[in-house]
Amino acid sequence: MDISATPQPAGTDAVNLGDASATPPAKRTSHAKAIAAITLGNGLEFFDFTIYSFFATIIGKLYFPVEGQLAQLMLAVGTFGVGFIMRPVGGIVLGAYADRAGRKAAMSLTLWLMTLGSAIIAFAPTYAAIGIAAPLLVILARLIQGFALGGEIGASTSLLLEYGSDKTRGFYGSWQFVSQGLNTVCGSLLGVALAAALSTAALESWGWRVPFVIGMAMGPIGIYIRRHLDETLPGVEDGTVSAAQAPDAQPVRKLFREHSRVITTGVLTTIGGTAANYIVLFYLSTYAIRILHFPMSSALWAAWTAAIVTVICSPFAGSLSDRVGRKRVLWISRVMLIVAVYPAFMIINALPTVPVLLSVVAVLAVLAVLAVFVAFTAVPNIVMLPEMFPREIRATGMSIVYCLGVSIFGGFAQFFATWLIQVSGSNLAPAWYLIGCGAVSLLPLPFMRETAGRAID
Repeated sequence: MDISATPQPAGTDAVNLGDASATPPAKRTSHAKAIAAITLGNGLEFFDFTIYSFFATIIGKLYFPVEGQLAQLMLAVGTFGVGFIMRPVGGIVLGAYADRAGRKAAMSLTLWLMTLGSAIIAFAPTYAAIGIAAPLLVILARLIQGFALGGEIGASTSLLLEYGSDKTRGFYGSWQFVSQGLNTVCGSLLGVALAAALSTAALESWGWRVPFVIGMAMGPIGIYIRRHLDETLPGVEDGTVSAAQAPDAQPVRKLFREHSRVITTGVLTTIGGTAANYIVLFYLSTYAIRILHFPMSSALWAAWTAAIVTVICSPFAGSLSDRVGRKRVLWISRVMLIVAVYPAFMIINALPTVPVLLSVVAVLAVLAVLAVFVAFTAVPNIVMLPEMFPREIRATGMSIVYCLGVSIFGGFAQFFATWLIQVSGSNLAPAWYLIGCGAVSLLPLPFMRETAGRAID
């Protein structure tokens, strides 16, 4: 791949670069730099999500002083899920903005909103200081971040795919998931370092706030980097848009009027991948700490292992989907995940009875296997979604479909898993949640068209 090549509309081959009828882009951006800039916002959000999830027990104690540690945890992870309620709203508002004003404008706005959310959490006084206003501030921050990511995911994933060709879109789209894993790794490593370096009192007093301050500082840097991206929505930056290329004035109405079936199948397919992603990469560390009583440092290392495995596997999953098809990779990997998840939870729950070192090693091995399946099921899923819509409504369509699927079954996965443990009395309940979501997500797959290797515009 020529890393100095300019982004071309999907379906445009390299031999067409010299076509005099083509409109040359204003700048030449290396694809490596472009991928980093595009995925930065999504990665930043997952950095914050990771930190929030890892320190959910501390946040629950400081901001939700109810009786019982499990009740505190439920309120904390429930607040984690509150941000997902705003994702569909952000997907509609900011996705439509990306389809009218351009991908770059929308992504800059989402980064400013994410920065604001991080700042609120970083400096919010605790319940002991200001009472009920404290948890309300945390909820407000999560709502702002959820709104922002609802628009970020559609604009950035659409831009990634529009930088690729018909033969490389899966590989390009996989970097969206790589960014999630990398920032999960960064967040977990920071959590491990803070847990090891600080006393419990210092960690609860101010240490847990440090990652949110770092996330807040990353926003303006990302906005500066994104200024150098090439816009892929025709005519937005240079004003040369033709009547045929003009952005749709009402992308949301067009989307629901002409693509309602695609929305339904896309949402159902997303359920399985997002539930697996949020349980394996985010919830299992909290599960290990609160349910299995693992040391915090060991549980955070487990999350780091799962994240780094997804980082390594995701580009391979995207490339494989380019060669053999999105549906085939998604189907096989999701079935394997469904089969493996219950035995995996049985193994993890049996480990506290063995020596600590052996139990930690076994947990890491189990999570590594699950993370491989998560990568190979999530990557083709996230690539397929924007491919199902035409360019003029792609960001809106991707945002709405992804956010509807993620909002309930991903954002509240931790809450549902904890609640199921409480009502059933079984520590294996989260496995049944993943199995159910995975099975439902396979139902629409036979009715979806294969998008790999085909022009999307």
